[in-house]
Amino acid sequence: MSMNCPHEVEGSSSHSDTSTNAVVNLPVREIPGHYGTPFFGPILDRLKYFHFQGKEKYFSSRVKKYQSTVFRANMPPGPFISSNSKVVVLLDAKSFPILFDVTKVEKKDVFTGTYVPSTKLTGGYRVLAYLDPSEPNHCKLKQLLFFLFHSRREFIIPEFGRSFGELFDTLECKVATKGKARFDGLNDKACFNFVCRSFFATNPADTKLGIRGVPTKILIWILFQISPIASTGLPCFLEEPLFHTCLLPPCLMKSNYKKLYDFFYTYSGWILDEAEKMGIEREEACHNLLFAACFNAFGAMRIFFPILIKWIGRSGAKIHKQLADEIRSAVASHGGNVSLKAIEDMHLMKSAVYEALRIEPPVPFQYATAKKDLVIQSHDSLFEVKQGEMLFGYQPFATKDPKVFERADEFIAERFVGVEGEKLLKYVVWSNGPETEDTSVDNKQCAAKDIVVLVSRLLLVELFLRYDSFEVKIHTSPLLPLVTFTSVTKCNDPSTEKLKQ
Repeated sequence: MSMNCPHEVEGSSSHSDTSTNAVVNLPVREIPGHYGTPFFGPILDRLKYFHFQGKEKYFSSRVKKYQSTVFRANMPPGPFISSNSKVVVLLDAKSFPILFDVTKVEKKDVFTGTYVPSTKLTGGYRVLAYLDPSEPNHCKLKQLLFFLFHSRREFIIPEFGRSFGELFDTLECKVATKGKARFDGLNDKACFNFVCRSFFATNPADTKLGIRGVPTKILIWILFQISPIASTGLPCFLEEPLFHTCLLPPCLMKSNYKKLYDFFYTYSGWILDEAEKMGIEREEACHNLLFAACFNAFGAMRIFFPILIKWIGRSGAKIHKQLADEIRSAVASHGGNVSLKAIEDMHLMKSAVYEALRIEPPVPFQYATAKKDLVIQSHDSLFEVKQGEMLFGYQPFATKDPKVFERADEFIAERFVGVEGEKLLKYVVWSNGPETEDTSVDNKQCAAKDIVVLVSRLLLVELFLRYDSFEVKIHTSPLLPLVTFTSVTKCNDPSTEKLKQ
């Protein structure tokens, strides 16, 4: 069906260029694509997604085939874990924002997509990530996280400097003695140390939990939740039956999870006291704090920091010099201390972080369910979606939309500098919402949105206060880029040593 007539775009979000209920003169198209035969169609699509084509080609081949960035497809896992793998795929910057508009879509139990992990992995509770803003506990639990972040805000910068200062001390020694140093293992330890020190005033190494092996245990716990949609790198005949067909048994994680829970319960008493004042049971609050600290915070940093290092490393010596000069000058002009005011003067550095979040967002998938019949707008068409249909967005396509970004597939560190650059920030949506909007109890934008941006900036600050330049080698991995430092050029300016926090 195709007709040209003015049409009220009920599904257009206020986040997009088209305001709600705006009259749009675009053709209404039937959503192209199909789901294949029952049972076998979803399995075939799953094999294409993970093995035969890979994510990028899985989507790009359909965009080309249907001549549309909106189409129907199956998303993993499909049978047997999920009875419904059918989604409407949104792959452009115009249609994507409907996923954030909770007046039009529901975000209940869509954190991992078309299936929901067992609540036995989270103490028997549906944690905040799976709650829709309309559910009573959503407001309370998100407000609890805001309380935690606000209460500990003054410790973020110094504890980051301490944790990642230790990382770079170790990295330097390894590069000097072995000629190279893997970043990921050191990063995992530093990320967990930072989370515990900054938000829970505790060094895990000084506790019964310890630090040795803990990041690995957390990663296994996360894998138990996301295995149906994770690429492990194993051959098809192993990965499919082991990870994509049935959920991994939660009982295997019971002992390790209990150790993590006991740690957070012991060292978050003052936060749990506040939770009780808000009407949240201590046990539920603690399971949510554990999830926020280990899945959201630790998980996000250990994914995004290698991505950030990869893109900055590839930028070359010229950008490195510009970043180093800007960072050192800003810190020096603010009394030699790393502070929020100093960071605000680092325009190129801030832009580089946003550019990394744009070109390779740490959480590439977004899901939602239509609350009512909607009309969704792409750049060139309108599409009717029925109530109850699941919407899916693959963010790297939306944030590399060539109709929004020039040279969209290139990393341009200065892309968001200046007035015109800042206008593009509304299309940076890594946090489940536009960078230009604030997280609140009424939306599903990441509660730690501003903190993630801050710590990413601090990583570059720490890096370029120490080094004039560095070189890395990147190895592709199904889960994240593996970054190996092969050289670091230390800053020779004695005055720079005084600038470290």
